[in-house]
Amino acid sequence: MNTGTFSLQNYKIYANLLLVSKKRANFATAKPKIGHAGPDGVAIINFLNNNTASFFMATKIRLQRHGRKGYAYYPIVVADSRAPRDGRFIERIGSYNPNTNPATISLDFDRALYWVEVGAQPTDTVRSILSKEGVMLMKHLRGGVKKGAFNEEEAQRRFDAWKQARDKEANALQAKKDAKAAEDAKARFDAEAEKNRIKGEAVAKKKAEKLAAEEAAAKEAHEAEANAEEAPAAAE
Repeated sequence: MNTGTFSLQNYKIYANLLLVSKKRANFATAKPKIGHAGPDGVAIINFLNNNTASFFMATKIRLQRHGRKGYAYYPIVVADSRAPRDGRFIERIGSYNPNTNPATISLDFDRALYWVEVGAQPTDTVRSILSKEGVMLMKHLRGGVKKGAFNEEEAQRRFDAWKQARDKEANALQAKKDAKAAEDAKARFDAEAEKNRIKGEAVAKKKAEKLAAEEAAAKEAHEAEANAEEAPAAAE
């Protein structure tokens, strides 16, 4: 079979079988779709081995928008770059929920690593997520292993050290946020207590003034009554 005369587009028809099964070996026994003649499974495998980058360059790792207005969440999917943003996809590898604090990320690390290693292109937002989760670092480390710069044990040690530092930094940041929240809560409590104290003093002062006025009025009435009784006696 002369694979040079068979277009890349036609190879992608067969490659979809690989993307669904996730096993390249399945090409050896895969049957072509009706109406599409082409090379056998072995030729496809050879073609993909030589054209992996160009084939997967058309594959994107991106977010799909789900949920309702004001409360959207985003599955992380692998899809053909020509497919609609919220349309069909090849595989779902995680999710991103920005409605929590901090944002919640769920990711199948191994599948995400597989896709970036075969050349799937993440969008800027997904790249940021993958970097935060260490996928891009692991890809870089595994590339170093392939080049002979260090072995797999050293790559894993470096990754574990990075992960430990990341978790430590995240925990410190969370502790700082918790301390700030507690400080703000105390400040609000103290402000409310001071407000209640001032209000209480104002109420007490008003009551005292009212009581003093009532006592003064009663005293004045009593004096007036006494003067009225003394007047007839003086006249006699």
